[in-house]
Amino acid sequence: MSQRIKIAQKDGKVSVEERTSAASIFERSVPGRTGFSLPAESADTAKKVDDAIPARFRRKSRAALPEVGELDVVRHFTHLSTRTLGVDTTFYPLGSCTMKYNPKINEDIAALPGNCHVHPHQPADTMQGLLKVYHDTAEILGKLTGLPGVSLQPAAGAHGEFTALLVMKAYFESRGEAHRNEVIIPDTAHGTNPASALRCGLEAVNIQSDSRGRVNIEELKSRLGPNTACMMITNPNTLGLFEDQIHEVAELIHAAGALIYLDGANFNAIVGRVRPADFGADMMHINVHKTFSIPHGGGGPGAGPICVRDFLAPFLPAPHIKFDGTSYSFDHNCPQSIGKVRSYFGNVNNVMRTYVYLRQLGEEGVRQIASYAVLNANYLLSLLAGAYDVPFGRRCMHEFVINATRQKNQGARAMDIAKKILDYGFHPPTTYFPLIVPEALMIEPTETESKETLELFAAAMLEIARLSAEDSSQVTAAPQSTPVTRMDELAAARQPVLSWPDSK
Repeated sequence: MSQRIKIAQKDGKVSVEERTSAASIFERSVPGRTGFSLPAESADTAKKVDDAIPARFRRKSRAALPEVGELDVVRHFTHLSTRTLGVDTTFYPLGSCTMKYNPKINEDIAALPGNCHVHPHQPADTMQGLLKVYHDTAEILGKLTGLPGVSLQPAAGAHGEFTALLVMKAYFESRGEAHRNEVIIPDTAHGTNPASALRCGLEAVNIQSDSRGRVNIEELKSRLGPNTACMMITNPNTLGLFEDQIHEVAELIHAAGALIYLDGANFNAIVGRVRPADFGADMMHINVHKTFSIPHGGGGPGAGPICVRDFLAPFLPAPHIKFDGTSYSFDHNCPQSIGKVRSYFGNVNNVMRTYVYLRQLGEEGVRQIASYAVLNANYLLSLLAGAYDVPFGRRCMHEFVINATRQKNQGARAMDIAKKILDYGFHPPTTYFPLIVPEALMIEPTETESKETLELFAAAMLEIARLSAEDSSQVTAAPQSTPVTRMDELAAARQPVLSWPDSK
């Protein structure tokens, strides 16, 4: 029997009510019970099956499967589905990853036959609707960023970084400046930044943040040189802080003949409010799963469009989609292009989801994304700031980082807090990132959560802080309400079990 809990808030306190879930499917098993029986197979059929399966793969004994009716099977799998934590089931404050609600109308439209059944080799005049979506999506992203050159080919954010850096390399090579091979990266950057630079044959040059959690201007000056190609900067950065010296940073980089690459992972905080080109960005990628609502993850490729200034546009992946005033077509006449970075047009379904989201919201709705995301984050931060340490002030953009060092000194580390929040039915926040903050908990509420949800989560976090101070064993023993309690993560990393054990 597994335990589920229900939490409620009253008078500033969290009440916890445990309830017992239904019996497992094995506990429901009754010998001889069945919901559906296949026709008995003939001896000839059985022999054919046995001959088709090598002996080493055949079972030595019958599988110990539960014997239940069809309705029990349906209820079993429906119950299992409720154990999956996701945006559709619970608050998912995973900082940096922006796990917000994905409107279901996006899924419906992406699944229309005219979108999902298009063959990439069919004539352009038979898929004008899809080409218009691609053309218009690129145009909207260009306007939102101030960077008119747009490619929708990249399959993810990191792939967008990689693609944009290849575009940058091609640009410098065309100018006879192939020696520029250094990429300056602050310590508040995402880990994909140095990885993308190295994959492009560039050298990552790390610089430290200042005491305010922003770029250290003096150190930046000392690292600039004739080999500097670009600076990869996230703004707002991974501490949830806006780089308020970004104009000075951009002037220094441009004066050195280099470019500014903006990691667009946190574009959700400024979309519709600030155009990155206006504060100096020359190129950027957009994580559409973070800003424009496509599902995050899911086991398949995503989409990470890139936007660049006009002088970089000739080097974008080909082909481009052009509109002559009457129809849409592919333009393969791109002699300076770096070529394709993904098969065909990119991830069509995710581009379609992005387009639907943008058209639903309109210009004012997109502005509200940033407004509500920042408001929600600051409200939640204000509720937690007394119980947890805030390393860089009590104002933030769309996400914030709190420090659980106080709780660690009481016996409960950031990981323990993350495990305990599972007992209250919430997904944990990001832990131990960014690396420059000890015992970091990185929280992003997004714009889609209600005030009541934020208050309930805050109440649970405050309860955990109280437990840490009074009896930390109640936190370090968590989770206790989940089907599986805490596992040995070190053993899982060093001795993973990657296959199902052989049947005896």
